[in-house]
Amino acid sequence: MAANSYFYGLGRRKSATARARLYAGKGNVTINDKPAAEYLDGNKTLLAEVTDPLALVGKQKDFDITIRVQGGGVAGQVDAIKLAIAKALTTAHSDLRSTLKKADMLKRDSREKERKKYGLRSARKREQFSKR
Repeated sequence: MAANSYFYGLGRRKSATARARLYAGKGNVTINDKPAAEYLDGNKTLLAEVTDPLALVGKQKDFDITIRVQGGGVAGQVDAIKLAIAKALTTAHSDLRSTLKKADMLKRDSREKERKKYGLRSARKREQFSKR
């Protein structure tokens, strides 16, 4: 791999979009120019979930990862990041695709918030029915 070259992956979940770049390195994860632990407020479970694809294939210490994420909440962003990293890994090593696919790391969770309809309080909630 040439100096300063990277592998790219895009992940989405709800209204969050994450773009991941994998560089050859020592395992540093940066999200929006902050260390991952700082960006996720030290939440150990979310931090572990971000590196799930790398842990699955045993490559935590092989790549430095820079991530740009926008939109959505923290949980949606973490799922988007996870998908982006998994996709970038498959471009780096195509032989890992089957392993990641079996673990459902390459599936995009397509559930999004349903839009509010006119005449209703929310997407499906109506005014209370009054008989008289």
